[in-house]
Amino acid sequence: MKKIWMAYTMLLLLLFLPFLAGCQQQEEDQGATITITVSAAASLSDVLQELKTLFEENHPNIQITYNFGSSGALQQQILQGAPVDLFFSAAEDKMTELIEMGQVDPANRVDLIGNEIVLVIPQTSSQNIRSFQDLKEQARVVSIGTPESVPAGKYAKEMLEHIGVWNELEDKMVYAKDVRQVLMYVETGNVDAGIVYKTDAISSSKVQVVMSAEEGTHAPILYPLGIINDRPHDQEVALFYQFLQTDQAKTVFEKFGFTPLRP
Repeated sequence: MKKIWMAYTMLLLLLFLPFLAGCQQQEEDQGATITITVSAAASLSDVLQELKTLFEENHPNIQITYNFGSSGALQQQILQGAPVDLFFSAAEDKMTELIEMGQVDPANRVDLIGNEIVLVIPQTSSQNIRSFQDLKEQARVVSIGTPESVPAGKYAKEMLEHIGVWNELEDKMVYAKDVRQVLMYVETGNVDAGIVYKTDAISSSKVQVVMSAEEGTHAPILYPLGIINDRPHDQEVALFYQFLQTDQAKTVFEKFGFTPLRP
């Protein structure tokens, strides 16, 4: 009888072990942290950190990690196979190229916010720079982002060409890897002036804004957001993608000086 009881007990254990293991795995899956990687333009650094905090408060099992840099460099990383879930570019052409190459579905791409470019000088500057035209005579060194890879630099060059001063300023230019590096050059006094996004300028107490570029002197500054194709955790990525389009996110973008493009 004892042997029969032991055999019966072993049989029950064998039957219930898969069930128990499944429950344990389900609990682990429910508690697992899912990481979403977002490659975003350097000019979005501050605002996206605040939005990350807000999102993760309501989604504790989702962790957002950022890779900030120039839009051109980030695009190339994606094309080379970098494990990126979302791309938040400061230029439409970088996103358009990813769509054309099959990396982003047009249905999962949206123009989210806008910006402006402005002329900044060090807060303690004594030079008489009050306009873009003054750069010709008053500035010895000027910084912009590398036009080929940094959208802010591309917009700056386009604007300076439009107002007819690029040829006189080209030899004075110090090119930076992204707009934040331009801002740092101005803050530290390593250059006499720089052209950055308005949102970067207002984030710094070490620079003063001289003037904004006039509308029509360069292409509209739009920031498209897109989901990279064939990535894991589709549902979680879609959650953050949708969150960035909410009224709550819109308020945060406005707080940091961006112009929301979504109603």
